[in-house]
Amino acid sequence: MPELDKEQVLATLAQVVEPQSGRDIVTLGLVSGLVVRNGNVGFAIEVTPEEAEQMEAVRKAAEDAVFAMPGVGSVTAVLTAERAGAPQQPPQKQPSGRHQAGPAGGLVPGVKAIVAVASGKGGVGKSTVSANLAVALVQLGHSVGLLDADIYGPSVPRMLGISGKPASPDGKQILPMERYGLKVMSMGFLVPEDTPMIWRGPMVMGALEQMLRDVVWGELDVLVVDMPPGTGDVQLTMAQRVPLAGAVIVSTPQDIALLDARRGLNMFTKVDVPVLGIVENMSLFVCPHCGERTDIFGHGGARAEAEKLGCPFLGEIPLHLEIREASDRGEPIVAAAPDGPHGKAYMDIAREIADRLDRGRARAAPKIRMR
Repeated sequence: MPELDKEQVLATLAQVVEPQSGRDIVTLGLVSGLVVRNGNVGFAIEVTPEEAEQMEAVRKAAEDAVFAMPGVGSVTAVLTAERAGAPQQPPQKQPSGRHQAGPAGGLVPGVKAIVAVASGKGGVGKSTVSANLAVALVQLGHSVGLLDADIYGPSVPRMLGISGKPASPDGKQILPMERYGLKVMSMGFLVPEDTPMIWRGPMVMGALEQMLRDVVWGELDVLVVDMPPGTGDVQLTMAQRVPLAGAVIVSTPQDIALLDARRGLNMFTKVDVPVLGIVENMSLFVCPHCGERTDIFGHGGARAEAEKLGCPFLGEIPLHLEIREASDRGEPIVAAAPDGPHGKAYMDIAREIADRLDRGRARAAPKIRMR
């Protein structure tokens, strides 16, 4: 079968009509950001904010039309209010109390609580922490899902040793992949590992909302979301639009990472998302040969920062070869050695998070003092 190309997709989209004008969406110039990679198709339909609700049917028709094309394995179609002349709407602050522990509402039916694992910057081991905490929660007896929301650099499939593409029984909803008792979804399942995602913020948000809404998560106690690193528009918008029960901030002990972690924490407090606590990752290093301890990134900085801000400190995870090797072979350390010191460290943090959710502490999150 010949390789699918953009012209073929555009020809198919030219058959989708915008009802108000009676003209097709390609001729109207509404299609943008078209990406075609190995049978995976992504594109945006540009609308004004006022048109978003009525254009949802057009988005769905366009998505269905492309999905029916031979050689198409997946389609991500999103609405984005970036058309020239469209008024720019600043994000609206959610009313206090919107983000509460409890059912996640209509966006993800059946999910009791959504917990974001976030960091103010990349390179602090957030995805490793996310994967291990999710597996630890399963081992504590909870039904758990893991959403890899790092669209630009999805790493959860490799960390969990999952390959292949998720099934879609009806071409509309997607069945999550499963391993270690987890239900897992990631953009890494839909595009090749070395394919860059050259998408603007609104397209990323549309894709994330689809992975929340259109994946058959089933009944879950907790859905762990491995957030994209940073505190930009994508992170802020997701924190506002997804009904989060709480957030876990991951940082290394060094001052520059703590500065970024403080920004991440501040982002969540601004949109009334309870911060469940801070995890200090890469906390210390013990030489496997001589046993000498070296604080490569410092030590205790996250604990001190948590105390300064009045935020719970959840625990320390060392920088250790076993954790890295386990992640590289697709076997989180909690699954590989749950009774070892590193596995126990993750288990203790997961137990504290579960306890806060179960007892409703997220409803009375600590007051964070920002300076």
